[in-house]
Amino acid sequence: MTVTSRTEGQPTWADLGAPDVERARTFYASVMGWEMTAGDPDFGGYGTAMNGDEVAAGFGPLMGDAPPAWLLYFSTDDAELAQARIAELGGTVIVPAHPVGDFGRLVVAIDPTGAAFGLWEAGEVTGFDATGKAGAWAWCDLRSPDPDLAREFYGALFGWAFEAVPMAGDEYTTFTPDGAAAPAGGVGPMMGADGVPAHWLNYFAVLDVDQAVDAVVSEGGTILTPAFDSPFGRMAPILDSAGAPLIVMQLPESRTT
Repeated sequence: MTVTSRTEGQPTWADLGAPDVERARTFYASVMGWEMTAGDPDFGGYGTAMNGDEVAAGFGPLMGDAPPAWLLYFSTDDAELAQARIAELGGTVIVPAHPVGDFGRLVVAIDPTGAAFGLWEAGEVTGFDATGKAGAWAWCDLRSPDPDLAREFYGALFGWAFEAVPMAGDEYTTFTPDGAAAPAGGVGPMMGADGVPAHWLNYFAVLDVDQAVDAVVSEGGTILTPAFDSPFGRMAPILDSAGAPLIVMQLPESRTT
């Protein structure tokens, strides 16, 4: 699916903070098939991951003492207004709204349950060139110790609609941004990730999960759970070579065309 515009609260971008950018470049080239561009010194060494001729994600050096992680950004029409709402709703803004060249404006915040997320007000760059296809971002889940509080927060901030998934238990719901045609992700409990903070978990699609899992191991990553089949596709939770969590998944054929 090629992306041309996004509604308020739609997942729009993800980037990786890596302690060793060269190692990350090698890992994701092998696992995802990405070509990772050289980091731009004008933007702190930040670069992009290309899936063919489409922009798939961003990556750059890890800042401060934060652990290696993927940060998920949601679209907004007004970064300043959205960051004010975050504070009103009990979240914490840690990087206030500011321009990134002519590309757009970003905000980084923490929701009331402890999960970090970003906002992106598009300028010249909307975000992902495509989603829901091999080599691209495909889905996200919020893993939270208080899913009800999280739904209250994001529902008020973005106007998301939530829907239960019968096979996933009472606490898990999907979310659909206002005006979007389909759910964009899920909100649920920690699902076995107890002992770590609340977080947004990103899913990236691959052509063959089992081949991707072999590449993860050969490149120094960790398989958290062996690849398994689900109604949504075959998938495997992993840690990359620096310890950043993500899920690689093989989408049903109907979603990759």
